[in-house]
Amino acid sequence: MATSEHAAPLPIVGGKVELPLEAEEFLAWLGSERGRSANTLGAYRRDLRTYVAWLTTSGMTLADVTSETVEGYVAHLRRLGRAPASVARALVVVRSLHRFLSLEGHLGTDPALGVEVPRVPQGLPKALSEQQVASIIAAVVGSDPAARRDRAMLEVLYGAGLRISELVRLSLPDLDLDKGVLRATGKGSKERLVPLAGMAHEALSAWLSPSGRDRLVPERWARRGDADAVFLNARGGRLSRQGGWGIVRRYGERAGLGNRLTPHVLRHSCATHMLDHGADIRVVQELLGHASLSTTQVYTMVSTERLRRVYEAAHPRAMGRAGRRAPGPSLL
Repeated sequence: MATSEHAAPLPIVGGKVELPLEAEEFLAWLGSERGRSANTLGAYRRDLRTYVAWLTTSGMTLADVTSETVEGYVAHLRRLGRAPASVARALVVVRSLHRFLSLEGHLGTDPALGVEVPRVPQGLPKALSEQQVASIIAAVVGSDPAARRDRAMLEVLYGAGLRISELVRLSLPDLDLDKGVLRATGKGSKERLVPLAGMAHEALSAWLSPSGRDRLVPERWARRGDADAVFLNARGGRLSRQGGWGIVRRYGERAGLGNRLTPHVLRHSCATHMLDHGADIRVVQELLGHASLSTTQVYTMVSTERLRRVYEAAHPRAMGRAGRRAPGPSLL
């Protein structure tokens, strides 16, 4: 690994390494030119701080980095016990940074160009059963404004397959209850129309009635944009992503799921249950706002695994003589 005897240590403010100007330019470019969300930029900033801190500890600057340096950083993350997905994500950030620096002329060559991103074992999303989803929503008791809001949130997260960031970002003009659709703004500020029907439509209508959302409207809005927010907190402001997470977690605990329930689990369950009931995978892809069909195809694996479990439990000859599964090709 190459080192530089003249590497100037970066300033540390509030216990965190401050990023060099080139890295700040990279983040600004991601936000303005590539439309990355604030959450994505925050994650990139955290990964870059970790990378720059490691370089500084090694006596290096960005100008000193070689392909061996990047490979050494990957090995360092693995020694720390980072999960494969975490290591892969960190390397993607590092590669993107060096590609930007090379294209902008800050570096002569891209030292990370030949470093391959490690393969990440693909795990299957853990979907809830339909009965579990029903028990979670049934855990919302009462018809006061908070209960109406929470019931609407859970129904829409599951019924429309929204991300929690998409849910809390909803504004009143995004809804058309008469036509039964809502406009969700997903990753990269991409918009899509999502059907809103059945129980999700009923719960959202109840929340938007005079006995629901109107009861949480403050005398004066604290921030611009709160007046159009679909989901409000107890103080009458737009519900935050963290607040939405907390609400979902609370009902998971009430339903006996502990901390297993997250907003994304409801999204996973929406996709899995639709495929279980025969929905076309491309329809599910459009509903969830996946840019690539391969992202949606993981749910077909979930449904096939569930089919195999049901088959083995129900078919009288699915198991061998010794109580083992009979040999043969896997349904997977």
